[in-house]
Amino acid sequence: MTLTFEHFQPGHLCSYGPRHITREEIIAFAAEYDPQPMHLDDDAANASLLRGLAGSGWHMCALMMRMMYDGFLHETASLGSPGVDEMKWLAPFRPGDAMMLDVEVLQARPSQSRPSTGIVTFKCSTRNALGPLAEMTVAVIIGRAAVAAEQA
Repeated sequence: MTLTFEHFQPGHLCSYGPRHITREEIIAFAAEYDPQPMHLDDDAANASLLRGLAGSGWHMCALMMRMMYDGFLHETASLGSPGVDEMKWLAPFRPGDAMMLDVEVLQARPSQSRPSTGIVTFKCSTRNALGPLAEMTVAVIIGRAAVAAEQA
């Protein structure tokens, strides 16, 4: 079954995870995309404001996207996103964390310019055992049920 715009009503959608974070993936991501010392080296990380090796905020964004995809987007008539409205990094994530993603539908409105679609605004929050890690507000353009039925 394909999830269409009509499936997304304001309120809690679901929680996904855990996604277990490894030291190796933190370092590999940082080496490729954000090679700051606090994401690569224990001594530099211990001397930083992070007080220990921690993943890049951009790695957090990539993890959130993957968890959204695995959780529900792969089954959704998603047509992409006009962008992220807000991204907040609240606490560092570290090797050994079991990350969870909580997704809430903030708003669902039919598109004025494309009646075959709607725009769903999600609040996505990650957390570990110690508490919140990050929050993101993102809109996703999703096909409406009548269009999905025509394409089936």
